[in-house]
Amino acid sequence: MTALPAATARTSILDGCCSALFVHAHPDDETISTGALIAELVARGIRVTLLTATRGERGEVVAGPLTGLEGTVELAAERERELQRATDALGIAERFWLGEIPAQEPSRSPRRYRDSGMEWIRPGLAGPANDVDEDALVRAPLVEVVTDVAALMRHVEPDLVISYDNGGGYGHPDHVRVHEAAVQASAECRIRFAEIASTPGARVEWFELEEHRATVTAALRQHASQLTVDGTEIVHSGGQRETITTSIGLHELR
Repeated sequence: MTALPAATARTSILDGCCSALFVHAHPDDETISTGALIAELVARGIRVTLLTATRGERGEVVAGPLTGLEGTVELAAERERELQRATDALGIAERFWLGEIPAQEPSRSPRRYRDSGMEWIRPGLAGPANDVDEDALVRAPLVEVVTDVAALMRHVEPDLVISYDNGGGYGHPDHVRVHEAAVQASAECRIRFAEIASTPGARVEWFELEEHRATVTAALRQHASQLTVDGTEIVHSGGQRETITTSIGLHELR
């Protein structure tokens, strides 16, 4: 009887990856959507770097001691502090703001991309806000956003870039713009790009990461202006509940 060939081992998106760059739109996005994956990469010895595009200036604040920050300039500073604490909890090696060196095209002056805001179209789907500031991320020419993202990629030289899918996860305009910029910058720099997938699929590599729940929960608690943790759920400022994510998929764009 002729022996059957041995099954070919399935390759992983993470095979051979020594460093990964996560590109997110606002403080807390890194933990809510990819916290468990970041913790997994760190546990594997993969160096994780984070690029955050805005400071989430237009975020709604949960009821409590920080409520008075909503709509004030102090909210951005608080969200900066929250992000630092969360990245420390996750084990992220370095983090950067888009528009500031080294995440800035060298020939341009530093800039501060502002949160563009959003409106709910229906539960689970967001769209553009009715009022968008002139310095908002979505108002900036895409080519300029791309060159700033690419500048950081050349500085960090990651093996893999991870960001949202083309719908931005739930449609937030800043998420969509970050996806567009990260995809184009990755192609320009010839770096592999993988988008976040919320459901399994034929071309999705799925990660079950329950072992990182405690780490993710600790990081989520740092974003106290935006959410509270209630058992296995996040409670957002508007009262919406969301199960803490400990499973995530990646789809590599080729």
